[in-house]
Amino acid sequence: MAVRVVLEVAAKRSFASALEWPGWSRSGRSPDDALGRLLEYAPRYARVARRAKVPFRAPSTVAGLEVVQRLRGDGGTEFGVPGKPAKAEEERLSAKDLDRFAALLRASWATFDAAVRKAEGVHLTVGPRGGGRTRAKIIDHVREAEVAYLWKLGSRAPSASDEPTTQPMKRLRRTFLDALAAVATGEEPADPSGARTRWPPRYAVRRSAWHVLDHAWELEDRSSR
Repeated sequence: MAVRVVLEVAAKRSFASALEWPGWSRSGRSPDDALGRLLEYAPRYARVARRAKVPFRAPSTVAGLEVVQRLRGDGGTEFGVPGKPAKAEEERLSAKDLDRFAALLRASWATFDAAVRKAEGVHLTVGPRGGGRTRAKIIDHVREAEVAYLWKLGSRAPSASDEPTTQPMKRLRRTFLDALAAVATGEEPADPSGARTRWPPRYAVRRSAWHVLDHAWELEDRSSR
């Protein structure tokens, strides 16, 4: 069965994202380049799926990638963010799909955490795969993004006074999963945000998983050089 993909296309950069595999999303200079990069990263994403205990089999060629929608990109696309929900992501998440998406998101978080641990005390190389961000700066950046993503999903982040300093991401992630479960079933999160336009649950998971995996793979690459 072909892998359903959405393409977000701007003048100088395109993103290819697998709709049923949140986090499996890569960019390139052209749509064809983005599709090629997506397939190139399949072995790395396979490890995420294996961690989530979700069977994953990537196509052997780009012919196995079915582009179901092309979105017009903008400055955000050029900057390096797959920032537009696909029409298919307006579909409601079934209970089965919710469990599957949540498992893949947790596995994406765990992949990032493992990369963070492995990079401790390692001199990260600088260059195209991440500029000059330090390990600590990457962690802070990912945390700040998760707060913003939670807001767009429709919930507020836990207050700083309630957040254990030893594990600052743990409750934030739990709040995201709780909000995801609520929104996916048509309910309000426990602490609704003031977001005027909320992200569909499918896109919220895709965006969060993409971002955390992008930085997990950045840490892996910059640690191993």
